[in-house]
Amino acid sequence: MSQAIQLNAQIPMVRQPQFLHKADSLIPELHRQPRSPLAVINAVADPQALFGWRAEPLCSLEALYQREFSEGESVIIDFGSHCVGYLQFACHSAGSPPDAPAHLQLTFGETLCEVCEPFSDYRGWLSSSWLQQQDLWLDVLPAEVALPRRYCCRYVKIEVKAVSRKFRLRFDNLLLNTVTSAPERCPPCESADAELQAIDRVSVLTLKNCMQEVFEDGPKRDRRLWLGDLRLQALVNDVTFARHDLVRRCLYLFAGHTRADGMVSANVFVKPQTIADDTFLFDYSLFFVDVLYNYLQSAEDLATARELWPVARRQLELAFIRLDDSGIVRDSDDWWVFIDWQESLNKQAAAQGVLIYCLQRGLWLAERFEPQLVAAYRAQLQRLKAAAQTQFWDDTQGYFISGEARQVSWASQIWLVLAEVGHPEQRLAVMQRLLSHPPTIAMNTPYLRHHFIAALLQCGLREQAVKEIKAYWGEMVRYGADTFWEVFDPQHPEFSPYGSKLINSYCHAWSCTPAWFIRLYGL
Repeated sequence: MSQAIQLNAQIPMVRQPQFLHKADSLIPELHRQPRSPLAVINAVADPQALFGWRAEPLCSLEALYQREFSEGESVIIDFGSHCVGYLQFACHSAGSPPDAPAHLQLTFGETLCEVCEPFSDYRGWLSSSWLQQQDLWLDVLPAEVALPRRYCCRYVKIEVKAVSRKFRLRFDNLLLNTVTSAPERCPPCESADAELQAIDRVSVLTLKNCMQEVFEDGPKRDRRLWLGDLRLQALVNDVTFARHDLVRRCLYLFAGHTRADGMVSANVFVKPQTIADDTFLFDYSLFFVDVLYNYLQSAEDLATARELWPVARRQLELAFIRLDDSGIVRDSDDWWVFIDWQESLNKQAAAQGVLIYCLQRGLWLAERFEPQLVAAYRAQLQRLKAAAQTQFWDDTQGYFISGEARQVSWASQIWLVLAEVGHPEQRLAVMQRLLSHPPTIAMNTPYLRHHFIAALLQCGLREQAVKEIKAYWGEMVRYGADTFWEVFDPQHPEFSPYGSKLINSYCHAWSCTPAWFIRLYGL
């Protein structure tokens, strides 16, 4: 998927009221908890620090509440950890009676750079409206302020943009009322490895802060339900909070508003009503099959799985239409597939792997709900695997290749290994070669890294999987992350697929999966 925007507003869509009604009946209760700031800080420019800024203690919270602010002054408060919620505070005048409104500007940041670098300098290609900032004009003082908009932050910068010269401002009772639909308690991590325990804690907080009325992809941006993120969140949810009803709600939301031919959208808006986005991705629609497969295994809810099986089956049928006569997914400019944020990546081989992977899950579901399809699915599975081995395997390089340019990438190896193309010894050799002779077309997101770890474990490379988790997610922890980021390149931490680190999501759903590996595999 490139930077181009997919516009399909004229495509006919179909609503399934029975599915949407069930989704509405599963809207979760949000648990609210007030959180006070832990520190008042001074931000110092430091080229050696993450994103160019480091925090120094400034004063106590009590001292902040005694301070009087004039026009042009500001303060940064630190809540100590990543939070999602609603800010409230009291504002008082000091000096002469206030003879003009007080103009405040509040800036919210998941990272320190977001409250230190002016948003006016932003030149990314995503809308600047995602940058978290709010202006307030207080006509009457004192005032009790409760912001109606939900924010996602660790840091809040309060700037006094304008007051008259006759009075000053004081602040008091700063609170962030945090919200999540995750239960208060989560089973503890049983790993004996202290570094993995720390990674697990960050993973769990990442998932918790993304659990709202749906599994959001990121509570700062995009704040909605994406199928690729849901798939990974549901896995971590299985071994942590076990909110299977929230997974069920999300499945019904995707099934409730589809393209007229039955294809599920890549993401869904839920307010003011459920509207599927006009973005359709080959791999994301197929992942509906995998989410349903895992939901049935985890929740043991046969009734829901049986009801949604026709929706899952339709995703496979639509994917089969894209096959050429040899059983290979056609590569052209008229399709959309995600795989990873990697502009130079050819995605044909990886897409073939995703289809095989999801067909294997569809076969398992068909055995339970539509056994007359089993023979055809088995034959199709063998055909797709054989075609992938014939078309994509390059024995000279010892790698799978993709596209007319015969590109070698991490993504192609990972997805065809996960799809179990070739014999086990071949797949093991591919994963070992990835570690010793890495392709230049690299991995850019924790999303693809998740599948890399899964492929290592599938091939029995347990020690290497642990090492890679520590080297990647552990490096984010060492940088000070208290939730895991949307994108991360250890060699280039400021990398952004959107043109600016300010717009990146620093609490992102697809990054929370180390907890699943650590807990499920007993790492």
